[in-house]
Amino acid sequence: MSRDLKQDALHYHASPVPGKISVELTKPAETLKDLALAYSPGVAAPCLEIASDPDLAYRYTAKGNLVAVISNGTAVLGLGNLGGLASKPVMEGKALLFKRFAGIDAIDVEVETEDSGEFIDTVSRIAATFGGINLEDIRAPECFEIEAALIERCDIPVFHDDQHGTAIVTAAGLVNALEIQGKRLENATITCLGAGSAAIACMRLLANMGARRENIYMLDRRGVIYEGREGVNAYKKEFANRTEKRSLSDAIEGADVFIGLSGADLLSPAMLLSMAERPIVFACSNPDPEIKPELALQTRSDLIIATGRSDYPNQVNNVLGFPFIFRGALDVHAAVINDEMKIAAVDALSALAREPVTDEVLAAADLKELAFGSDYIIPKPVDRRLLARIAPAVARAAVESGVARLPYPRGYLEDESGQRASV
Repeated sequence: MSRDLKQDALHYHASPVPGKISVELTKPAETLKDLALAYSPGVAAPCLEIASDPDLAYRYTAKGNLVAVISNGTAVLGLGNLGGLASKPVMEGKALLFKRFAGIDAIDVEVETEDSGEFIDTVSRIAATFGGINLEDIRAPECFEIEAALIERCDIPVFHDDQHGTAIVTAAGLVNALEIQGKRLENATITCLGAGSAAIACMRLLANMGARRENIYMLDRRGVIYEGREGVNAYKKEFANRTEKRSLSDAIEGADVFIGLSGADLLSPAMLLSMAERPIVFACSNPDPEIKPELALQTRSDLIIATGRSDYPNQVNNVLGFPFIFRGALDVHAAVINDEMKIAAVDALSALAREPVTDEVLAAADLKELAFGSDYIIPKPVDRRLLARIAPAVARAAVESGVARLPYPRGYLEDESGQRASV
């Protein structure tokens, strides 16, 4: 980070008031009658209604449009274990994105413990407050245990965005890149450099969509994860391949797809040259990718490349997913966000990239033209159609898979105005 950017960021967070979120009132509170309705004695009426039927909390409180963004700060961005309090700017930022892109009220909650059991107990005991829980910046492998336990104990959607948000956006872009390159997911050889939460979630989702596990080679800091390797945790073992490949050079040779969720400059030009014809590279390490796009394109002219950066084409950005996924889940009072809902989000996101790009998007991206192709496999975050495409797809999948408490709303988001239907 440059000194100027650092100073701008600190000023942005401090002025004109500290932080990035606030609370606003949704009801009048000017007269004595307003106060009597808002608090004592009128508030007793909805309290008694909810006590007799807990689902009425969605009618009489903000629960149905309220998400908790929760972290213990053990894996803050690329900065490591900074603790809960130091993660607060990131969690506030996530709350800002929920509101900006999907009209969802979100509040950050920082839990000061590295003990998974304590974290699970704390979150499960406050879960009734919210309509959904977004877990963030929790290190692997604890994040897997934490999410699974909270899904089991809570009756609202619990979603670890570092896992599933990354997986959904990556899968959507990869589906499109494979089509452009004339390849199919079920036949593709995929090399995944990285074995943390995002990498494992990406490979799980791709496998659920048709990728063959025997065609997936996952690597951690010690190299290829292969059957019989010692010191491999249960989550990595899911992708232990029966292979003689041991290094990245071994695993990348002949691969159709490289997905990097690791570190800077780990994919060399020689490795890229050894990949199959018409390769696909997702170099998503931030801020510095596994291979710089300029170098990659100089090395291979038949390449499609995506990164996690906004200053290159094909940015893998989680904001393309989580606000709209939660919007759809909240609006049908889904109990969970299941695989059917995730795949529905993938399909909707990949389909949007194939539609004509609006003038509004071109202006926001400062481009004269943009169309589905090697430099545009993923929609831009400023595309207002994201809400109207993804949220209904997720809501419908929730209803059809039996995890929604409400039926699919007629005409839901059909006007693409960004206003959600009343449910």
